[in-house]
Amino acid sequence: MERPGAGMESSECENVSKETEAFEEEEFEASAMDSLIDMPFATVDIQDECAITDVPHINLERSKENERISKDQIKKKKKKQKDYQPNYFLSIPITNKEITRGIKILQNAIIQQDKQLAKAMISDGSFHITLLVMQLLNEEEVNSGIGALLELKPFIEEILQGKQLILPFQGIDTFGNQVGFVKLAEGDHINPLLEIAETAKRTFQEKGILARENRGFKPHLTFMKLSKAPRLRKKGVKKIDPEFYEKFISHRFGEEMVHRIDLCSMLKKKQSNGYYHCESSIVIGKKPIGFRDLINEALRRERMGLKSKVKQIKELLLKPETQARIRRELFEGRSVNNSNQGNQVDFGATLT
Repeated sequence: MERPGAGMESSECENVSKETEAFEEEEFEASAMDSLIDMPFATVDIQDECAITDVPHINLERSKENERISKDQIKKKKKKQKDYQPNYFLSIPITNKEITRGIKILQNAIIQQDKQLAKAMISDGSFHITLLVMQLLNEEEVNSGIGALLELKPFIEEILQGKQLILPFQGIDTFGNQVGFVKLAEGDHINPLLEIAETAKRTFQEKGILARENRGFKPHLTFMKLSKAPRLRKKGVKKIDPEFYEKFISHRFGEEMVHRIDLCSMLKKKQSNGYYHCESSIVIGKKPIGFRDLINEALRRERMGLKSKVKQIKELLLKPETQARIRRELFEGRSVNNSNQGNQVDFGATLT
């Protein structure tokens, strides 16, 4: 499928690039870091989202009308981006206690150097890797998202070919000195993880779900975000000082065996353990299942079945023929009751 910007001429691309640069400088620095960074994703590739590409130079004069149309298209594109506010995401939860302990040690080391940063730390129950972010506006769209997640499982199994996906974490980095994260080490696990992310995007989009393009997908494990504590900026704390984490720059935090992918809400109340509200999950690989896992899976399946039945009942009740039948049966029921009451005989009076 041809990207929207593939047919632009060079002069148009220059206009788009200039406007995009202005957008990046004004919007990204002023507001995007404060709003988008607070979500479970942290980077947005502005050029990809604006569909800016390199095209061959063609020396043709462009009319003012064409230039006006081009600018209108860019404005519409930007408005569409502004209207798109992700509120759900696919999460790989981090459950290895070795990793969580290592991150807690890192967080405490940073807090000892600047106690103000305590409020910028991510709780250990929330540690995860984000595969995909999306917008689900109502219960019907959430159910579509659940369906897409369930459809994703066989594709993932095909990608992994029976092998376990193990993610090793080593080193520290930041996004613009605003978001601190533990890096995913290089290795053979990168390609299947990227393929899973791409397959997830395609599966959800085929369901008509607004899922963000992940051309710049960079798997990472966030441990702190300055946007969690907006008052820090007023106090002069605008960046994460690299000296705070320099001792952990090459630290090995451990390995996470991927055993589950969750569809989580960014906005709903978190669970008691600090993890995000989870609408549904799929189990990956052959992780040993305990008694509690069996109970949770049974409850999840029961909840899914009930949601599906309730949806079917709602759809049935909304059909005109169903409503007409209900009214007809209620009317007939009243007529029968009235008839029976009129035919009742007072046997006590008859016997006397």
